[in-house]
Amino acid sequence: MVLSVSAVLLLGVITVLLVKKNGLKAGHAVVCVMLGFYLAGSSMAPTIDELGTSVADVIGDIRF
Repeated sequence: MVLSVSAVLLLGVITVLLVKKNGLKAGHAVVCVMLGFYLAGSSMAPTIDELGTSVADVIGDIRF
């Protein structure tokens, strides 16, 4: 759950920055949000969740 909240916050901040700084249209951002809601309710949701968790684990295992 913590990973999901962190990912949502990070992606939300990135979206806001893209709208403000790089000219992403608000309509495009709304379409992306709607796509996210539809993907969350689809049969692909568990696979996408596992992929996100795997990527976060790999990033977490990197030692500098």
